Amino acid sequence: MVGAALAVAISTPEVTHAADQLAWDKTFPQSEKVIHQKVTFNNRLGINLVADLYLPQNIDRSRKYPAIVVGGPYGAVKEQSAGLYAQTMAERGFVTIAHDPSYNGESGGQPHFTASFEALIEDFSAAVDFLGTKSFVDRERIGVIGICGSGSFGLAAAETDSRIKAVATVSMYDIGQAHRQGLSENVDTAALKKNLAEIAKQRWAEVDGAERTMAIGTPQTLTKKSSEIDKEFYDYYRTPRGQHPRSSTAFWRTSGAQMMLFWSFEHLDWMSPRPVLFITGDRAHSRIFSEHAFTKASELKELFVVPNAGHVDLYDRVNLIPWDKLTSFFTEHLK
Repeated sequence: MVGAALAVAISTPEVTHAADQLAWDKTFPQSEKVIHQKVTFNNRLGINLVADLYLPQNIDRSRKYPAIVVGGPYGAVKEQSAGLYAQTMAERGFVTIAHDPSYNGESGGQPHFTASFEALIEDFSAAVDFLGTKSFVDRERIGVIGICGSGSFGLAAAETDSRIKAVATVSMYDIGQAHRQGLSENVDTAALKKNLAEIAKQRWAEVDGAERTMAIGTPQTLTKKSSEIDKEFYDYYRTPRGQHPRSSTAFWRTSGAQMMLFWSFEHLDWMSPRPVLFITGDRAHSRIFSEHAFTKASELKELFVVPNAGHVDLYDRVNLIPWDKLTSFFTEHLK
């Protein structure tokens, strides 16, 4: 999700390391059908990424398996929905990896909570690099699942990285459009320029010694004026359902300007004929992003609408997430 205009001063929390997290620290139960391992690797920008590698429990390391890189919602961490998807797809026979994006979670990058679409896209290719070093991964059968904001980042990675053979997005957010105009069909140029002017003013303030500020993603509390979208995100990120201490959903206010330059779907045709599956809920406020991307994509493409599902429902409502559809899609296209 994308933060509201509200900005407050927040101190950067201490970043822990993979070795410090020996206990199960996810927001979903651990599966006995899967082998889990914390791993680290660098991306092309020199940022150290921390990730969770999931393997089928009965893996034969002398064989070559299809693999999937799973990216989570914008501002989330690998211990949340990305990990749930990675673990479940590993139960179904895939080697999977869920990473903390650059500047987030346990991954490196300073200052933490910087928004950089270059880094967020590069992280997917770096995860492909890592998977390709494993003797039990078939380099010709690697795909991507991108949830919410990672849908747009994963697609952008696949546009230029032909090693990614298939992409599925879930409750996708076009992060660039969301920063420019929210859910509106058209850009309010006056509002956009006002936002950019405020960011420019904040940069001068920080140059002159003012405390840096963050744009708030999910609110810490709800009020009578809270929108239905805020309530939906709050129910996941601010309750025991999905909250995690390393997931702030916030980003530095001054880095938001760069995200306005991110045009997620301008080169979707470069993916063809590699397949894309767009999964969205019939009640999802973000449905417009998947529908827009579907019209921009060339063949092979499919739009799959989940009945009775909202945007955040597909983060963790295991009875609504179309696991069989994801399994059949990647079984067919990573063969």
